[in-house]
Amino acid sequence: MDQVSFFLAATVRMATPLMIAALGLVVSERAGLMNIGVEGTMLAGAFAAFSVSAFTGNYWLGILCAMLAGCVMALLFAFTSITLRTPQIVIGAAVNMLGSGLTAVLFRKLFFDAATGGIQVATFPALPIPLLHAIPILGSILFNHNVIVYIGMLLVPALWFIMNRTSTGLKIIAVGEHPRAADSMGVNVFRTRYAATLFSGVLMGLAGGYLSIAQANSFNVDMTGGKGYIAMAIVVLGKWTPGGVAGGALLFGGANALQMTLQNLGLGIPNNIIMMVPYIVTILAVLTASRHRVIDAGAKGIPYIKV
Repeated sequence: MDQVSFFLAATVRMATPLMIAALGLVVSERAGLMNIGVEGTMLAGAFAAFSVSAFTGNYWLGILCAMLAGCVMALLFAFTSITLRTPQIVIGAAVNMLGSGLTAVLFRKLFFDAATGGIQVATFPALPIPLLHAIPILGSILFNHNVIVYIGMLLVPALWFIMNRTSTGLKIIAVGEHPRAADSMGVNVFRTRYAATLFSGVLMGLAGGYLSIAQANSFNVDMTGGKGYIAMAIVVLGKWTPGGVAGGALLFGGANALQMTLQNLGLGIPNNIIMMVPYIVTILAVLTASRHRVIDAGAKGIPYIKV
């Protein structure tokens, strides 16, 4: 039973960055933006969190800078795709390359000597919730994590409420479905899309920061390892809904936890094959999701031209 609890708790921890990044994507994609630059944005957040924590010793300042870095990357995407009307797929790919290349160069420049020895920084400690963490089995699975995990949990109902029960959510959906009709009703399409994109960047940066100073205590070049792309798959699997995204993230978190478990068991299976598990799950999940009708923004990826 202890092993099962440990596995499920690891599933929650592994699911957290995927879920947070995917929730950001839900908002921006429902607003009509197709941002494939999640990987690069998460890398920017991970490096910002790590470097600021390394120089200041303050992980709270580090995670704030991670969100700021994600916001800056999202602003770059928003300006080029919304204002300049550049193809969004192209800009998203450029953001990925920028995030990967820039963080690698800066990491080697700033931490060259320390990197060879594996510099470590202060990380978010586990924060057991009083009383709840003592609940048998369930307590260790849900209520004995760091604060970023709890923030991720709270984001799911919060975003569901915003998207389905507030005028802000209706505006986001309207500019993604039929921007011209939304414009005729007085909704500022450009402002709404900018806000949705920047918010998504904040969450992607937070997800990246989680990887470097909450899940781990160090930074490695390209440490996201494809998690940004998996977050994109989770959005499809979750049908662009916060609840669906949470379920999809737990599925992939479980696949990652299973990968770690298999590596630790020493079964003699080559590590390269074990490391394929999350990506195999990604392919199978997306193939399954594609067989069913999904709710997506009707104007996604199409620049809006005001007449």
